[in-house]
Amino acid sequence: QKGRDSSGPKQMLEGYIGILQTDGYSVYESLYGKHPHIMLVYCMAHARRKFVDALKYDKEKASHVLQQMQLLYKLEQDMRDKGVYWEQRTEQRQKEAVPVLDKIRTLMEEHIHTALPKSPLGQAIAYTLPRWDGLSAYAQHGQIEIDNNLVENAIRPLAIGRKNYLFAGSHHAAEMTAAMYSFMATCKKNKVNELEWLTDVFERIQSHKQKDLYQLLPNNWENHKPSKEI
Repeated sequence: QKGRDSSGPKQMLEGYIGILQTDGYSVYESLYGKHPHIMLVYCMAHARRKFVDALKYDKEKASHVLQQMQLLYKLEQDMRDKGVYWEQRTEQRQKEAVPVLDKIRTLMEEHIHTALPKSPLGQAIAYTLPRWDGLSAYAQHGQIEIDNNLVENAIRPLAIGRKNYLFAGSHHAAEMTAAMYSFMATCKKNKVNELEWLTDVFERIQSHKQKDLYQLLPNNWENHKPSKEI
């Protein structure tokens, strides 16, 4: 997409039913905050960073919130270490995380009356408190993560790339770059050797029937690649 307006997610998620986890960007709230078929879940890591930034301004009050958030993350780490199934994660979150989430909300409601609106602490609360239902929604279902750090890690190479080159040359070139990023990411997800896949596709795509092009996609390629001669 050329920009970050609502047209991109609106087109991509047309007809989607399910859970959508995002940062606090206002476009997602405007599109899916009250959507009948989409449950909007926010990322706790984004909220946490706001309070980390507020430590220099008001260490005591920011620490109160961060200490409670740390308990939430410790619970998640403990469950990962034990390899519990999502059903058990739901149960443990309801039992152990919900009381902590309630306490964080209470702390923010108390601190908002004494924090200056434009201070780092005031801005952290202003970002987090209105989104609290979405931030705490992960406790309702064990298949949701507490944050979207897994996605953040997956797209980090793209973020690094943006620092290495400022321009794609044209919007069409940017679309081609995005397509190649998508192909490479799909290879990694399906444990396909990117160079082997790309070499084979370049060699065969010109003679491949259009109706069979789906066979060359990374997620289908293993089942349709040429067998190796002995």
